[in-house]
Amino acid sequence: MAQVDNSTSRIDDYFDLDSQLSSDEIQVRDAVRKFVDAKVRPLAGQWWQEGVFPTELIPQLAELGVFGPTLPEKYGGAELTPVAYGLMMQELERGDSGLRSFASVQSGLAMYAIYRYGSEAQRLQYLPQMAQGKIIGCFGLTEPDAGSDPGSMRTVATSVPGGVRITGVKRWITNGNLAQIAIVWAKDDQGIIRGYIVPTDAPGFSARHIATKASMRMSVTSELYLDNVFVPQENQLVESKGLGSPLGCLTQARYGIAWGTIGAALDCVNVAASYAQTRIAFGKPIAATQLVQERLVDMLSLTVNMQLKALQLGRLYQSGGLRYPQVSLTKRDNARSALVVARMAREILGGNGISVDYSPIRHLANLETVDTYEGTYEIHTLIVGRDMLGESAF
Repeated sequence: MAQVDNSTSRIDDYFDLDSQLSSDEIQVRDAVRKFVDAKVRPLAGQWWQEGVFPTELIPQLAELGVFGPTLPEKYGGAELTPVAYGLMMQELERGDSGLRSFASVQSGLAMYAIYRYGSEAQRLQYLPQMAQGKIIGCFGLTEPDAGSDPGSMRTVATSVPGGVRITGVKRWITNGNLAQIAIVWAKDDQGIIRGYIVPTDAPGFSARHIATKASMRMSVTSELYLDNVFVPQENQLVESKGLGSPLGCLTQARYGIAWGTIGAALDCVNVAASYAQTRIAFGKPIAATQLVQERLVDMLSLTVNMQLKALQLGRLYQSGGLRYPQVSLTKRDNARSALVVARMAREILGGNGISVDYSPIRHLANLETVDTYEGTYEIHTLIVGRDMLGESAF
C-alpha cells in the first residue's frame, strides 16, 4: 500500500500554527498522530473495503485518552483544552473519518449528554467506564422521517409505574451495534423531548447494522428498534428538556467534526503532493507543471483556511465565548472544503486515484457523509443566516 510520511511538514503547518499551540496540545496531537500512523493508516483501506471497524483498537484509543478528554478527572477525563481535543479528532480523521466518528459519538454525543444533562449518580456510574472504553455509547436522535427536522420525531416515552416505555425507530446511528448503552431521545406524555439512557440488552431493544453504505464503511452504522422498551426512572437524563438538549450535544459533535475534517484534508494534500513529485509524465514530474501546481496550491489554501477557523473556534470555546452559529459556520465550511480537497487529490492521482491503495478516494467517499451528517451544508447555512440577519428561513 502506498504510504506518505505524515510527520509535521511545511504542508501540515504552512502558517506556523504550532507557534500558537501549547506544548501539551502539541504533545497530545503528536501522540495520536503516531498511533494513527502505526496502527490505522497501513490497514485503513482494507478495513474500509471490508466494511469492518477495528474493535481491537478501542482499548488503545482509551489509553490515548480520546474518550471525553475535556471532562473533569473525577469522570475519567484529562481536563484537556478544547484545542487539544480538536487536534485529537484531526489526527484520528487523518486515518479515517469512521475512526474519528467513533470517538466523536462516544465523547461529544453519548458522554457529553450524560455529563451535561445527567445526574451526578449517572455521571459517576457511566463516564469513567466510557472513558476507559469499557462501555460504548451511541446517540439515538435521527429517525427515518426525522433528520434535519428532529422536532418531528415519532419516538415516544410513555409513563408507566417506575419509569417509561419507549417505542420508536432511530436510523443512521453510529456505534449502534457496538454500544452497551444508547442515549435515546423521545417525546414524553406532554410531547416534550427528553433523553434516556437505554441499555442495549434491554428487552424490546434491537440494533440492525446498515451494510449497504458506499461511505463511512469503517464506521458501524445502525438502525435502532425500540418496541415498548422499559426504562427505569433513574435512567432519565434529569436535566434534559426540549429540543435544545440534543441540539446542545450536536454542537459538541460538530465542533469535533470541524477539526476532524482538517485531518482528512491534510492527508489528501500530502498524498497528492508526494504523488505529483514522483509521477513522471512527458519526461518530468507532474509537480513541475503549472496546472498541477495550481491545483495543489488551491488544496493547500483551502486547508489553511480550515485550520485557522478551527483554531479560533477552539480558543473561543476555551474562553467561554463560543456561540453555536460559529460552530455551524465552521462545520459547514470545513466539511465542504475537505470534500473539495479530497476530490482534487483524487484527480491528481489519475487512474490510481480510484484505488484504496491511496487514501483520497476513501476520504472522498467518507466526506460525502461528513458533509451531510450532524447538519447538512444547507441547514448550517440557514442557522448562520438566521444569526446573521435575525430572520428565520426554516
